Amino acid sequence: MCDFDLSQALEGSFEADETGPEHCCCEAMGVQDGLFNLDEGVDLAVSRPPKSMQRVANLVVALNRMKRAPALCGPELSDEQLCSMIMESLVDETIVKKGQDLTMCEKKSTFQRVNSEKQCTICDTSQKAVVQPPGHLKLQAITLKGGNCHQKVRFKLSRYISPVPAAAAQTVALSIMNSNWHMSCFMKEDTAVLHVELCSEEDLKVIRANDNMDRFLFYKSTTGYTQTTFESVKYRGWFISTSSDCENQPVEMCKVDTARRLTYFKIN
Repeated sequence: MCDFDLSQALEGSFEADETGPEHCCCEAMGVQDGLFNLDEGVDLAVSRPPKSMQRVANLVVALNRMKRAPALCGPELSDEQLCSMIMESLVDETIVKKGQDLTMCEKKSTFQRVNSEKQCTICDTSQKAVVQPPGHLKLQAITLKGGNCHQKVRFKLSRYISPVPAAAAQTVALSIMNSNWHMSCFMKEDTAVLHVELCSEEDLKVIRANDNMDRFLFYKSTTGYTQTTFESVKYRGWFISTSSDCENQPVEMCKVDTARRLTYFKIN
């Protein structure tokens, strides 16, 4: 049998005016100290009148739940354990899930092009220039001699306002001058691939990552005056690079620590 002073355990859980109508109502009920026999093995000891109708209601709720929970009647439970279990039975847990602000998410994934464009040519730190062989979509790095400088690809660097700016970097798009061909990066299996892709200028005014258009964007970081890297915005950690020891090799993406690859460029 479990004897437990439930009204005392609930004391202080609720605020009530002991001089109000509810208190008078409780006195009128004639509830005095006594022992109430409930189901087998469960007795309720009331040592004083409940101080409000709200406490009376909570006593009734507790009793009903005790009837449905035989584990409360075990003789092995201490008074403290029994008190804890009863109080837990009086608490209904409500989980509130905070809704996601879709407007803010969309704003954070949007890149806006600004009126800042620069025409340039690019060569790596071994003086190999970036060129585009006729009829090829792949760019190559070649050491040009004599009067062959006209073979260099002329790029247009368009700057974008980045929602989450990279440290000491500008967000840019690399486009071939006077055309709708733009550098892009996509993932093939587990390797980032550099590509020259056809896309209208209008579609690149506002770039949304949710539309997969951030494949056209790169983080341009410059150290000093000549050491510039281009890191993919969509696939962080992958950089535009050239071969350090071979001529006429494709310009490709690589990890920053990849052997025999050059990731620094000079912009002219």
